[in-house]
Amino acid sequence: MQYKYNKNTEGPVTEMAIVNTFTKLIFGDEANSPRELSIIQAFRSVDANVRRDSHEELGEYLRNLGVREMIQLVSHLRQQMKENAESPVTIPGPAAPSAKIGRWGQHRGAY
Repeated sequence: MQYKYNKNTEGPVTEMAIVNTFTKLIFGDEANSPRELSIIQAFRSVDANVRRDSHEELGEYLRNLGVREMIQLVSHLRQQMKENAESPVTIPGPAAPSAKIGRWGQHRGAY
């Protein structure tokens, strides 16, 4: 299963959408929409500290940020997503039990 976010069908990602997604992570709510999942993917791509973190770990990381750091992160993430808005973001869903996804997302086939 794959999730796709497309700015043409769901509108652009705003700073408020990023803050709402971060709030869900902080309070342990599930982020389920393609837009929320694309924000999380972009967050992981702009901050090497959270690249492989679970949603719970992302929430803990965000809880420990200061206000100024959070504002900078939201602005940086918004700019990054704006620059990448021309092409839809694809977020891979869970792999089938017989498939192995490699370290960089390549499919390695069944064992």
